[in-house]
Amino acid sequence: MSSCAICPRTAPDGQHACPLHTDELRAWLAELPYQTRLLEEFVAPAGRPSAGRIGGTGRAHAPVPVDMRVLALLGPGHADPGTADEEPDTIPIRAWLDAWAGFIAYSHPAVRRDLYGTQYTRPCEQAVPKKGATIPGWCTWLTAYLPHALTHPWIADFHRQLGDLIDRIRDLTHAVPHRHEYAAQCPACEAFALAAVDGQEGITCSRCGHHLTHAEYDQHAADFLRAHQAAATEDAA
Repeated sequence: MSSCAICPRTAPDGQHACPLHTDELRAWLAELPYQTRLLEEFVAPAGRPSAGRIGGTGRAHAPVPVDMRVLALLGPGHADPGTADEEPDTIPIRAWLDAWAGFIAYSHPAVRRDLYGTQYTRPCEQAVPKKGATIPGWCTWLTAYLPHALTHPWIADFHRQLGDLIDRIRDLTHAVPHRHEYAAQCPACEAFALAAVDGQEGITCSRCGHHLTHAEYDQHAADFLRAHQAAATEDAA
């Protein structure tokens, strides 16, 4: 096991993110296209009155003001993973995804052969999303290359910047995944603090950070219930 670059917990061998933060990354990349669609509703044209115009000129009503933060997130632009922490409010979503995809692609080795059959290994030249250079396309590409990204310590920067981006968007859309509490005690610290968040694969203790898969929790809950029933039987006797 190795150390997680994001928190004090351990990560699987060869990786730099624990299962909890790996789950968060996958969930955020899956959530981002949905949140983007919600943002686009802020800039959609407002419904027009059936009468059309008043007095032959001008608008029948004042235009709804658009939050400039929304336009900045949805607009064009350029980003660099190294400066995203310095200018988080001015980097568009698509530009940020594009920049990180290019950075990850360049860290990924590509094997090529020349006309004489000689094999060369060199960094990839660019990222090519199969579903197009759109926000959903980049999120799909980044999810596919996440196993490679997890093997590098800079996954902590990627996690922090993506988490900040998701938080800024949620502040605008007010669409926050639900948290579901679980009944069994945490097997690590015995606190009743196990919970799961929509979109994430595992269950985490909010007290100590212990992480369980759903299968592990089902087994733990069954053991917990048997122990509780056994204790209740002994007390009754």
